[in-house]
Amino acid sequence: MSAFDDLMAYEHDTQALSQIAGRLGWDQETMMPRGAAAQRGEEMAAMESVLHARRTSPRVGDWLAKVDADSLDAVGQAHLREIRRSYERASKIPADLAKALARVTSTAQGKWAEARADNDFATFAPVLSEVVSLKREEGAALAGGGDIYDAMLEDYEPGTTGAELEAMFGAMRPELVELRAAILDRPKPAGLSGQFAEDIQLALSQKLALAFGYDTDHGRIDKAVHPFSSGSGQDVRITTRTNPTDPFNCFYSTIHEVGHACYEQNIDAAFLLTPLGQGVSMGVHESQSRIYENQLGRGRAFTGWLYGQMRDAFGDIGVTGEDAFYAAVNRVSDGYIRTEADEVQYNLHVLLRFDLERALMEGDLAIGDLEAAWNDRFETDFGYAVDKASNGVLQDVHWSVGLFGYFPTYSLGNVYAGCLNAALRAALPDLDADLARGDTSAATAWLRENVQRHGGLYAPRELIAKASGMEPSETPLLTYLREKFSGIYSL
Repeated sequence: MSAFDDLMAYEHDTQALSQIAGRLGWDQETMMPRGAAAQRGEEMAAMESVLHARRTSPRVGDWLAKVDADSLDAVGQAHLREIRRSYERASKIPADLAKALARVTSTAQGKWAEARADNDFATFAPVLSEVVSLKREEGAALAGGGDIYDAMLEDYEPGTTGAELEAMFGAMRPELVELRAAILDRPKPAGLSGQFAEDIQLALSQKLALAFGYDTDHGRIDKAVHPFSSGSGQDVRITTRTNPTDPFNCFYSTIHEVGHACYEQNIDAAFLLTPLGQGVSMGVHESQSRIYENQLGRGRAFTGWLYGQMRDAFGDIGVTGEDAFYAAVNRVSDGYIRTEADEVQYNLHVLLRFDLERALMEGDLAIGDLEAAWNDRFETDFGYAVDKASNGVLQDVHWSVGLFGYFPTYSLGNVYAGCLNAALRAALPDLDADLARGDTSAATAWLRENVQRHGGLYAPRELIAKASGMEPSETPLLTYLREKFSGIYSL
C-alpha cells in the first residue's frame, strides 16, 4: 500500500471513532439518565483523549510527508488538504488541554441546565469562566500569536475571519433593526389558537420530514429540549420538540433539522468515513437548514399546502384561509428566544452573540459583566428589557460546551441561503407550483446536486460561489426579507 492508502485507512478508523463520540453526545441529550452526567463526562474525556492521540500521531505526520500530492486527483488532494489541516491544528493543542476541555464542558452542560432552570447566571458563571479560560488557552495555541477568535472560527467556518464577519454583519444590523421597527409598527396578523395534541404534532412532523426528503431508514426523530441533528452517512439522527399551544415550534424545528440531516445523508457515498464525508462548514450546513425551513417551508406556496394538512389534522386552528395562515407562519412578534425568532429578528439575536463571544475571547469582556452586556445590547436592538436569565444569557447551550466561533455561522448560513435561493428560483421558475402540492423534490434535488453531494470537497465560500453563481453577499438575503415582509405587512 502507498503512504496515501495507509493514511486513508487510518483516517477511516478515526472518523468512525468520531462518529461514536457523537453518538454519546446524542444519547446525553435524548436518552441518558440525569444521574449519569459525571460518568458521561469521564467517558467523553476518554474518547477525546483517544481521538486527540490519533489525530496527532507521528504516523500521520510521516504519511503526510511521504505523499506526493501531485500524483493525486482532485478528490485525493482535497482529502490530503483536510487531513493536513486537522493534523496541524490538533498537534498544536496539548493532550492534557484537550482532555480537560472535554471533561469541563461535559460538566458545564449540566450546570448550565440547572442554572437556566433557576434563572441564576451567578451559579453558572464559575464553570463558564473555566470553559472560557481553557478555550482562550486553546485559541492561543492554535493562533500561534495571531487572532484567537479567528483561530476558533476555523473549526466552524474555515477561511473566514472575525473582521470579515464584522463587516458583513455591520451592513446587516441597521437594515434589520429598521425593518423590524417598521413591521412592528403595523397591525399584527392573527396567530394560531387552541390546543395541539403532542401525538398529532409528532405525526405531522414525521410527514414533513419525509416531504423534505429525510431518509428514516438511515435516521430517526426523537424529542430533546434543544432540537439538533447528529451523525453523518448512514446514521443521521434529528430531534424536535413540542409545545401544546405552538405547533409551529415542532414543525419548523423538524424541517430545520431535516435540512441539516439531508445534507449529511446526501453526501457522495464514496466519501463515507473520510474527511470529505461531512458538511464542509457550519455556515454551509446552516444554509441548508435555513433554506429548507424558511425560503421553502415558510414560503407562500408551501404554507398553502401545510394549511390543508393542519386543518385535516387539528380541525379549527384559529385562522381561516391560506393567506391568513401564511401571515401567521411569518408573524413578527416581540420575543427573547433565538430559536423561536422570525426571519427578520433571528439574525439580530445571532449578531448580539457574535459580538459578545468575540469580546470574551479577546479579553475585552469579563464573565462577571457578561449578563449586563447581553441585557444592554438586547434592549438596544429590540427595544425592551430581558426579563430573566433563561430568556437572556442562559438561553443557549453553546458556550457551556465550548462552541465559541459557532454562533456567527447561523447568520452566515442565512446569507448563504439567500444566495442559493436566488439561484434556485432562477433555475426552477415553476417551483411554487410544486411546493403548493407539498412537493419539494425539485428544490431538494437542486440543493443535493449543487451543494450537498460535494461534502467537504470544496472550501465553503468556493462551494457557495459555484452553486449560486455569485460571491457570498448579504444583499440577496436582505432583498428577500424586504420583499417578503413588505408584502405580508403592506410596508
